[in-house]
Amino acid sequence: MKETVFLETGRLLLRAWREEDVDPFAEMCADPCVMRYFPEPLSREKSVSLIARCREKQRKYGFSIAPVEVKATGEFLGFVGLSRPDYATPLPFEPCVEIGWRLKQSGWGKGYASEAARAWLRFGFETIGLQEIVAFTIPDNTPSQKVMQRIGMTRDHDGDFLFPGLPPDHPVAPHVLYRLARKNWQIGTDDG
Repeated sequence: MKETVFLETGRLLLRAWREEDVDPFAEMCADPCVMRYFPEPLSREKSVSLIARCREKQRKYGFSIAPVEVKATGEFLGFVGLSRPDYATPLPFEPCVEIGWRLKQSGWGKGYASEAARAWLRFGFETIGLQEIVAFTIPDNTPSQKVMQRIGMTRDHDGDFLFPGLPPDHPVAPHVLYRLARKNWQIGTDDG
């Protein structure tokens, strides 16, 4: 079966999930350092379930969180993509489409998240015609917030929220919200 590549950048392939992604993905999601801004590292079973949900969203919507692979080597780095949230309790700003990423430690600090995210923004705005894309994380996650800023997103201070399903006093319950409207993205990508 031929592999589906959704998007391609100078260095990266953003592609469909494969069975051989399960082990490196589960290893990444079990890494306490990678998962330090989440409620907990994920078990292998939860990682497999997350992949299944991503595949289902891909079938349903035509996009989802997708694996990121280094073109030159085939190395699995993690994931980047767009997603329609489907948490048990809706986010206060739904309906929305979010952009998100999670990379293994060896992929940090090389611009991979920003590079892949820009490709997904272009897809979201130009291919499927979204009017806005959001991103969110906890206040302490400055690395992700820097990516959000690099790709043109702006913090919506009035939109900060407590993540549904977590106790309000949980360390990762408070979240900051970033937004990018299509019109602002077009301004940022206009070559004049």
